[in-house]
Amino acid sequence: MDTRRKELGEFLCALRQRCAPEAFGFPAGSRRRTPGLRREEVAQLAGISPTWYTWIEQGRDVQVSHEVLERLAQALRLTGPERSYLFDMAGRSDPHGVERADENDSAPEALIELLAEFRMPAYILGRYWDVLAWNPLAAALFTGWLDQVTPGALPLPNLLRFVFLDPQARQLVVDWESRARRICAEFRADCRGRLEEPGLQRLIAELQQSSPESEFARYWKLHDVLERQGGERSFRHPRRGLVSYRQFTLSPVGQEHLKLVVLKPLLAQGE
Repeated sequence: MDTRRKELGEFLCALRQRCAPEAFGFPAGSRRRTPGLRREEVAQLAGISPTWYTWIEQGRDVQVSHEVLERLAQALRLTGPERSYLFDMAGRSDPHGVERADENDSAPEALIELLAEFRMPAYILGRYWDVLAWNPLAAALFTGWLDQVTPGALPLPNLLRFVFLDPQARQLVVDWESRARRICAEFRADCRGRLEEPGLQRLIAELQQSSPESEFARYWKLHDVLERQGGERSFRHPRRGLVSYRQFTLSPVGQEHLKLVVLKPLLAQGE
């Protein structure tokens, strides 16, 4: 089965099961064997055939039109990231979305030089969330990880491998479980147009197989989709104690797959 068709079907199924029937005008009732909306109810809301919708969710080889995708997005009340993911998995361009530029997974020298100017932790993520470059303050924050890597050496450090495979991350990141689930959802949204790339499939398979207690596999199966956003990030630093930052994520024009992440200090205890 085609990877995108399979992902599209599983994504719609996950969305459907999260919907409260009463919020969409259907009685909750006690006869429902599973949570959420039934397939025929989604089809009714979207104004399409129940059989056609079932085929889409089953991942069959059917061509889903822009109109049907638009109806499904409206019927299920999708967020912006969820809508973009829906269109990408169907192999369609979202008329309300943004076209992606050609991607080269290397950071411009000017952007790397800019890192040194920041008086706060900053780093650059590539298309698979490899850390392409970072400043000394980021290395000091992520002690035991970035401070142990020589810039430019291969393999590059990877944020997902650190969060899910490195035991130090569970000690460093405050509220690791909720942060890890969100990072998984952000990564799914970010790589939605690249799920068939062999490099990405190898990374996902590695994380699914190697993550302790299968956390990554469990979170990936949820099909959560979230854009990478700012907000407060707290860490238990082994020497500085509890430190908190406001995260900002920026992308250079023409290389939107790159992410410049800056952490502005909010709170530091024990310094």
